[in-house]
Amino acid sequence: QTSGNSSESFPKSQKTMLYLAALNALCSFLLQRGRAYSHCIYLFFSVLNQVQKKNYRQEKKRATKQLFSALKDPSVVITADWLKIRGTLKSWTKLWCVLKPGVLLIYKTPKIGQWVGTILLHSCELIERPSKKDGFCFKLFHPLDQSIWAVKGPKGENVGSITQPLPSSYLIFRAASESDGRCWLDALELALRCSSLFRLSASKQGKDGEMNGSSDSAHAGLNNILHTSTISDQDLNDSALENHHQLENDAFSDKSERDNVEESENETQENSRKTNESESDQSEIHGEVSPERKGTTYVEQIYEEFGETGESSQTETVSEENKNLMWILLKQLRPGMDLSRVVLPTFILEPRSFLNKLSDYYYHADLLSQAVLEDDPYSRMKQVLRWYLSGFYKKPKGIKKPYNPILGETFRCCWFHPQTNSHTFYIAEQVSHHPPVSAFHVSNRKDGFCITGSILARSKFYGNSLSALLDGKAKLMFLNRGEDYIITMPYAHCKGILYGTMTMELGGKVTIDCEKTNHRAELEFKLKPFFGGSTSINQISGKIKSGEEVLASLDGHWDGEVHINELKNGNAEVFWNPTSEVRKQRLKRHIVLFEEQTDYESERLWQHVTSAINKGDQHKATQEKFVLEEEQRNAARERRENGTEWKPLLFQHDSTTNEWRYKYEDLRPWDPLNDIAQFEKNGILQTMERHLSTRMSNHKTTCINNQITRHKVRSLLGEIFF
Repeated sequence: QTSGNSSESFPKSQKTMLYLAALNALCSFLLQRGRAYSHCIYLFFSVLNQVQKKNYRQEKKRATKQLFSALKDPSVVITADWLKIRGTLKSWTKLWCVLKPGVLLIYKTPKIGQWVGTILLHSCELIERPSKKDGFCFKLFHPLDQSIWAVKGPKGENVGSITQPLPSSYLIFRAASESDGRCWLDALELALRCSSLFRLSASKQGKDGEMNGSSDSAHAGLNNILHTSTISDQDLNDSALENHHQLENDAFSDKSERDNVEESENETQENSRKTNESESDQSEIHGEVSPERKGTTYVEQIYEEFGETGESSQTETVSEENKNLMWILLKQLRPGMDLSRVVLPTFILEPRSFLNKLSDYYYHADLLSQAVLEDDPYSRMKQVLRWYLSGFYKKPKGIKKPYNPILGETFRCCWFHPQTNSHTFYIAEQVSHHPPVSAFHVSNRKDGFCITGSILARSKFYGNSLSALLDGKAKLMFLNRGEDYIITMPYAHCKGILYGTMTMELGGKVTIDCEKTNHRAELEFKLKPFFGGSTSINQISGKIKSGEEVLASLDGHWDGEVHINELKNGNAEVFWNPTSEVRKQRLKRHIVLFEEQTDYESERLWQHVTSAINKGDQHKATQEKFVLEEEQRNAARERRENGTEWKPLLFQHDSTTNEWRYKYEDLRPWDPLNDIAQFEKNGILQTMERHLSTRMSNHKTTCINNQITRHKVRSLLGEIFF
C-alpha cells in the first residue's frame, strides 16, 4: 500500500511465487543434504572432464586417421618431382619431393624410398624467393620461427629431419625451370588451403567421430606425427610418459618449443662458396649427419676396390724394372731389421693411408648393433666374432701396402645404419711417428657400442720375406651392459721378395676376450704350408670358450666361408660367408666433403701421390711422396731446435694404462628421452640433447600442485554445502 488516501496493491505473479518457493526448497534441501550433494557436484564435473578428454582423444584419432590414410594411399599425391633443397649456404642437395594434402614428404630417391623428413604444411607460409641462378626458388617457412618438421615418417620412421643438416623453421627449394617452379607454387597453395581435405581410403568415419575398421593400436605409432620434430611437450609418446613419470596422457600441450635456428640469406656469402653446385648435388643426405649447420658434411663414397677371393688377389709378379728397384733397396737391409724407417718404392703402395685401411672393419658395424641386443653372453660373443671376421675379406689387388701416416695426420668417416637411423663414426689420428702409432675411436652411442684402441705398426725383414706386425689392441664396449671385449690383430706376411712369386698372407693367433662374461674367442690365421694346395691358403681355425669349457669350434677361410660346430647340441652350420649378396648389404661409407677437410686430413694430404699412382705415373708419385716426407723431417727438426713437444689434436696418452684415449670420449648409455642425435665437427663427437630434466621436473611439480588445488576445491565445496 502506498501512502495517501488511495491505496494500490502490487500482487506478485504466479511465476515469481513459484521461483521463490523452489529456491526456498532447494536451500533447505542443500542445508540438510550438503555433504552428499557436494559429492554429486564433484561427480558431475568429473564426468564432464572425462567426456571432454574422450572428445579430445577422438578428435585427435580422427585427425591422425585422416593423415594416415593420405600418407598410405599412393593415389593421394598432388605432385612429385626432384627438387634441389638448401638449408645452409654451403650446398644444395637433390631430393625426391612428394606433395600430399597437408604434408610434403622428402625422400632420398623415389625407388628406394629412404625417408628424409616430413614438412607439416598447416604450420607453413609460402613465398617466392629471388635467385641469381638458373631455375626457380621458393621458400616454406614458419612465420614465428617454430619447427615445420614432423617427428615421424610415413611408415613410423623415427628421428627424421633432425639428423640432417636442415634447419628447423624453414626450407629453400629450387626447381629446374620457372615453369616447374610455378607448378610447384600452385600445388603448394592448393595443399596449404586444402590441408584438411584428406581422402579416407583405409576406413570410413562413423557417427560422432568414431572410427570403424582397424583398431586404434594400428595407428598408435602415428599419434605423434602431427607434432613438431623437436622439443614439443608431446614429443615423448604417451606410453613412455606413463612408464617413466606416471603422468597423465593429456597433461602436455601441443606447442613446439624448438630453439630457433636463424637463417642467413647473404647472397655474397653464397657466391663465395668453395664448392660448386655440381659437386654439392652429389652429397648424400644420409651422409650429411650433422643435426644442424654446425656438423661436418659427409658424402657417400662411390668407388671401392675389391680384390678377388682366394690366392689370385694376394700374389703379384714384379716387373724387371721394379725388381731392380727392390733389389737396390734390399741390399741395404739386414735380416731382422725394422723397416719402419725405410722409404719403400711407390709401386708397392696401396693408394690410401693406413688410417683409412683400419676403417675396413666397420662396413658391417650393424652386426655390432645386433650383438648389443642379444640377451645371452654366448650369442653376443658369436655376433662380435662374426663382425670381426667381416673386416678381412676386403683386400686390394696384388701386394700393396698403405701409406705410412704422417705425424698429426687424421682421417674421419662414418656409416649410416638404415635399420636404426643411427651413424657409426670413425676418427683416427697418427699420434706418434717413431715409433709409428695410430690411434682410433669408433662410436655409435645410439646403438650402444664404442671402440677405442691404438696400433703400433712394425715391419721385420727376413731375407726373402717380411712381416708387418700390428702390436696393440682394440677395446669394444657395450655401453648398456658394461662389457668390454679386448681384441688383438693378426700379422701380414709377404714372401717371394727376392725370388719366386710375391705372396701375401695373414698369420698369427688372435683373441677376443670379455672378462665380465668370462667368454673368450680364439682364432689362428694359418700360413700356407710348403706343399699345400690352393685350398690351404687363408685358412683359419678357432674356438669359443666359457672359462675353460669349449662351447664351439670354427674352421674355414678368412676371406670366404667359415663354419661353426657347436659342441653342446652338435649343430654345424655356415657361420660367416662374404657372398655377393652379403657385400651388397654392406653399410655405405661416407667421407668428409673434400672442401671441409683440413690440410692434415689423409685424402687431402696424400691427394697428389694418390692421383699419380692411379694414373700409373710412379715417377711423379715418388716425387710427391718425397715432398711430404721432407716436410715431415723439417718439422721434426724445427721442434727439436725449439725444444717443443708434439701434442696430438684428438687423442691423449694415459700413462697409467699406457694407452691412447680419445679426448672427447663419451661412454654414457644412450638416453632416448634426452638424446636426439650424435654428430661430429672438427673431429669432436657430440650429442644433440633435449635437456628435458628441468622441464620434466617442473611439469611433475605442476601436476602435483594441480592435484592439491583440485583437492582443496573439493574440500571447500563440501564445507560450503555441509
